[in-house]
Formats: sequence, structure tokens, C-alpha cells
Amino acid sequence: MEAAAPVARNRHVLVSALGVTQILAWGSSYYLPAVLAAPIAADTGWSLASVVAGLSCGLLLAGLVSPITGRLIQRHGGRPVLAASSLLLAAAHLLLAAANIYPLYLLAWLLMGLGMSSGLYDAGFATLGRLYGLGARGAITNLTLFGGFASTICWPLSAFLVQHEGWRFTCVCYAAIHLLICLPLHLWVIPPPPAAAPAPARIELRQASATGRERTRFILLASIQTVAALIASMLSVHLLTLLQLRGVSLAVAVGLGALVGPSQVGARAAEMLIGRNRHHPIWTMLASVSLLATGVWLLLASRSAIALALILYGAGNGIHTIARGALPLVLFDPQRYAALMGKLATPSLIVQAAAPSIGALLLGAGGGNLVLTTLALAATLNLGLCVCLVALVRR
Repeated sequence: MEAAAPVARNRHVLVSALGVTQILAWGSSYYLPAVLAAPIAADTGWSLASVVAGLSCGLLLAGLVSPITGRLIQRHGGRPVLAASSLLLAAAHLLLAAANIYPLYLLAWLLMGLGMSSGLYDAGFATLGRLYGLGARGAITNLTLFGGFASTICWPLSAFLVQHEGWRFTCVCYAAIHLLICLPLHLWVIPPPPAAAPAPARIELRQASATGRERTRFILLASIQTVAALIASMLSVHLLTLLQLRGVSLAVAVGLGALVGPSQVGARAAEMLIGRNRHHPIWTMLASVSLLATGVWLLLASRSAIALALILYGAGNGIHTIARGALPLVLFDPQRYAALMGKLATPSLIVQAAAPSIGALLLGAGGGNLVLTTLALAATLNLGLCVCLVALVRR
């Protein structure tokens, strides 16, 4: 009990500190190519596709090492892992700033992938779950509210730095931010985890039955998260192109695309208020995949309802992040939450790495309608998977 007291007392400070580091980590890694890709391509002569491929390489490595990250947080808590992410991201940005040949550029993104695996949402959720157990749901929701502002804050910051000093100086600035802001916050604010309770002895037959149910739940949940990651990653990269193929000008497409971010944050705020009633997070997951499916189908079927489609899609995507962090807490043993989050993240991150290339192939083969039809069918499949998970949980 004494070990848990400092954790509870500093809960709001901890979530706020992690929120700041999440904004900076997301904005300087996952969202970085949105602003820096074109300047890098223009300066180095590498193709835009080659520049963006760096992010795919980083996400692929992040997915492969995520189970290791989860086990480390499970064993040692989040402080050393998140502190290491600050060092890795800083090193990646310094190497990126110095990259004058393409292999060095890719090496920088592989370092970035290690930093993303140990410093983005999954590591943050695992840290909170390791500290608070079943009581981590509210903290996870609050953390996603912070993370929703990553592009809002870091895109203008990146654009300002690039415009005035160039992309290499921008990378150096982000390295300094990770060393001077994120690293101290991770080291000073995150408390050590409480001691894990010893696993109670169980009758072997009950344990085998529970293991079978857990495996089915895990497969369904991992599948749902992976399909949702496919949809979100493909749309985040190709949305403006898809809207222009539907007859929307670039300026209008940018304005419509800007609806997604506020919709995500608004839906998370609503979930935070509703979640106080302690409804099961399976209903949050069902609502998220339903909104995603409705938004994508509406985007495919109607040119006059694009704004509504993107608002629904953004809301679904926003609360999916909460469900992704909160649902494993109640479906599985909270004592193993950090390790499970690492395993669940692997297929999602690998699909995120491949989705932009898959979308480009679909665009070349059949245009925007083929991409949207594929995404709509994937969203429908995801809804079916979620209904199966709801039935399994209620049973």
C-alpha cells in the first residue's frame, strides 16, 4: 500500500507530463514526414516515395520490437523504457540531420522506429496500466486527449523551423527537445511501478479453459486493431488524393481533412465524460468500429456528405485509441497488461507500415473508388469481428 501512495498522489501530474511527451514524440516521428518529406526530397534529390519509405521502415521495426518493449515495461515499469525512447528519438533526429546518403537516412528511421516503439501510445498505455491496473482507464483517456493535439502543435512548429532554418536544423531542434524536455519529464515524473502480486494457484482445468477463451479474445482484438490501423493509415496518407479524385479542389480537400483532428479530440472528450458511468469498454470499441464503417461507406457513397463522413470517421478513430488502451485491461489479467499491449501492437504497426504502399497500388490499379471500396469492406469486416467479440465477452 505504501508503494502505491506516491503513484496515486501524482496521478494528474504524471498524465500531464506524459501528455506533453506524447505530443512531442508523435509530432517529431509519425507526423514528421507530412512537413519534412518534400523539403528533404528537394534538398537531397531522393524521390518523395523513397523519403516517405523511411517512416514505413521505422513503423515496421517498431512493430517487430513491440513485444520486447511490453515485456520490459511489465518487468521494470515505464520510466526506463520511456526515458530510453527520448534518447533514441534524439539520436535518430541527430542522425537524420546529418544524413547525406540514403542508407544513413534509413538507419536514422530505424532508430526512430525503436523510439516510436518505446515512446508512443502503446508504451504510454502500458506504463499507466502497470501503475494503476484496472483504474488506468481514466488516465488512458486523458492521455489520448493530449496526443490528439500532436499534429496541431508540431506541424506548425515544423513548418516554421523548416521555412526559416531548413529541415536539418528542424531535426536538431527536435533532438534538443527530446533531451531537454522529454527525458527529464520521463525520469523525474514517472514513479516506479508497484510490486506485482504473485499469481494465485488455480485448478489446471479452469486455467486451461480460461487460456482458450483468452486466446480467442486476443485473436479477435488483435484483428480488430489491425484492420482499424489499415484503414487509418491508408486514409491518413491518401485522403487528400482521394478527395481530389472525387472532384474536390486541393484547398477544399485540405479544409475537409482538417475536420478529422477536432472530431477525434471531441469524441475522446465525450468518451471521457460518458466513461465516468463505468460502462464496459467493449461498447466503446463497438461504437468506434461502427463510426469508422459508417464514415468510410458514406465517403464512398456520397459526394455531398464528405464533411459528415470525415467527422464520423474522425470520431470513430478518436475513441478507437481509447478502446485500444482500455479494453485489454478488462479482457485480460491486468498484471500482464504491459506485455499484452506489446504483443497487440505488433500486427497493427506492421500493417501501418505497409498500408500507404498498398493504397498507392490500389490507386494505380483502380483509382479512388477501388481504395474506398476496399476500405469500406474492411470496415464492415471489422464491425463483424467486433460483434463476435461482444458476444464472446457477454457470454
